[in-house]
Amino acid sequence: GSHPGRPAPAEPEPVPDPIGRIVVGVDASEQAAAALRWALEEAALRQVPVEVVHTWAPPTSYLPFDVTITANVDDAAIDAAARKHVDELVAKTLQSSSDPTVPVQVTILPGPPALILTEVAADADLLVVGSHGRTGIKRFVLGSVAMSVVQHAPCPTVVVRVPDTDED
Repeated sequence: GSHPGRPAPAEPEPVPDPIGRIVVGVDASEQAAAALRWALEEAALRQVPVEVVHTWAPPTSYLPFDVTITANVDDAAIDAAARKHVDELVAKTLQSSSDPTVPVQVTILPGPPALILTEVAADADLLVVGSHGRTGIKRFVLGSVAMSVVQHAPCPTVVVRVPDTDED
């Protein structure tokens, strides 16, 4: 016989996610540009916005201890310069991406990159960082950031590695 009270098979409704977003950390390197490119392509596929995060550290570490810092570190100027650089990078990358209409928000924050990135990405769908993928002091910086981010990230993390091109 029939099964009274049996619920009709539920139509799988597309659940509107609270719009997710992709967070990407950038600095001035080509690796960051590659990570940004990847994040924009992924955002186009997923139809989500991208938040581009750039961090800077106040330049206090190389001052002698007895120097008191007054207003010579102009946070606003550093912030503005960083924002201009990141805006240009985003504009350039968007132009060459498959979907130049991806909404992008730029966030500039002072502080250690790995910490800032994992905090900003707390409610993100995806965190994207570039990695230099080899040692050498100059390149170690982002490598260690990428490693730290991967260990502490609150969401899936993609590390975009750039193949070496300066051999030839």
